[in-house]
Amino acid sequence: MEKTPTKKTFHHYLYFLFGQQFSMLGSMIVGFVITYWLTIETGSVVILSVSSFLMFVPQIVVTPLSGVLADRWNRKTIIAISDSFQALVTFLLFLFFLSGIQNVWLILGINILRAGLFAFQMPAVQSIIPTMIPKESLSRINGMNYLFSGLIFSFGPVIAATLISFFAVEHIFLLDIFTFLIAIVPLLLIKIPTVHHITEEATKKSVFKDFKTGLLVVRVVPGLLAMIIFAMIWNFIFRPWNVLLPYFILNTHEGTAFNLALLMTSFSIGSITGSLITSIKKNFKHKIKINIIGASFFFVGQIFAILTPRGNFIVMMIALFPGAVVFPITVSTYLAILQSAVPKDKVGRIMSIDHMISMAIAPIGALLSGPLANLFGIINLLLMCAIIGIIFPSLIWFFTKIRHLDHVEEKDEEVLEQTEIVEIAEVIK
Repeated sequence: MEKTPTKKTFHHYLYFLFGQQFSMLGSMIVGFVITYWLTIETGSVVILSVSSFLMFVPQIVVTPLSGVLADRWNRKTIIAISDSFQALVTFLLFLFFLSGIQNVWLILGINILRAGLFAFQMPAVQSIIPTMIPKESLSRINGMNYLFSGLIFSFGPVIAATLISFFAVEHIFLLDIFTFLIAIVPLLLIKIPTVHHITEEATKKSVFKDFKTGLLVVRVVPGLLAMIIFAMIWNFIFRPWNVLLPYFILNTHEGTAFNLALLMTSFSIGSITGSLITSIKKNFKHKIKINIIGASFFFVGQIFAILTPRGNFIVMMIALFPGAVVFPITVSTYLAILQSAVPKDKVGRIMSIDHMISMAIAPIGALLSGPLANLFGIINLLLMCAIIGIIFPSLIWFFTKIRHLDHVEEKDEEVLEQTEIVEIAEVIK
């Protein structure tokens, strides 16, 4: 029997969230410092590209397994183990640098290991939310998560750059150990609910069968597969803008690093604003409609930014700001749908499937962005992606079952019954 989230579990999650944000800040700073060191040490954009690409690999490989384990094992244990190993790996990095062992490929290997540990932890972190947060507050909590993440990604690089000016690289690595110690305290003190069905434990299914059950659940819940595909396509279409933005500002518009930084900062402020709105508003009705409209609206602002006269960065900032506000709202409602559309004991698998697909498409989009920009021209490519980004959400809405997700919360018992039928079928097999 699944336990209903209470005010106590809600408060416990807030303590957990507070600690995790410190851990994320430490990891963000270490990641920035490693990238900085690779840039200074090698002076090679190829190494940086390889480093970025390799960061995706463990997430694609590890996430399917970690999603299954998040539904099978104690999620508190998974988070504690992965956090501890990340701190240990960072400490090894500190010892290597202290000993003068600074091989580029060794550093890349450690970075891949850190990414793999994050991928192992992520489904467990995401899947505890619906077990500790009441359903009507899911969007609000996801908004808070996005708000804190936005603040960290806005100020983390600034903190890291400041620390680099005063401390040796190896000494900055110790900050990750310090933030880990802050994060582990609330994790050890709080109680995280466990949700395991007896049938799963009794049948001792293989990891592959558990993952397959997750895929079947995605098919059973009306519109869920369409929503994940929708997110995958959106991520692919957005990738050229994300990859080519520095070139677009510095070369096409003959801007400076300050112009690029100012544009990124204004986008971060917009994201923080949207996150605040999501955090304050307790619940959003018609979540999937918000996703469809928000996805199109985001690209409308991009078209105005792409067509901005050369060097007019203020107009570009104004054009992109509304989309930046909408973005965290769409992400928060998207996660809330994933967390509420399936039983709590299968959330880990569903989150891992979603994350795996998103991570698989991201490097493909990144690798294609450069050649396509050379083929069509950067402005033409960005315009084509923006126009497709405006049109395809409507096609998804009218030609798939995605709109049924707006009613999934009203049919919890029916969804639970369907997913249990899927599980029984797997046991019989």
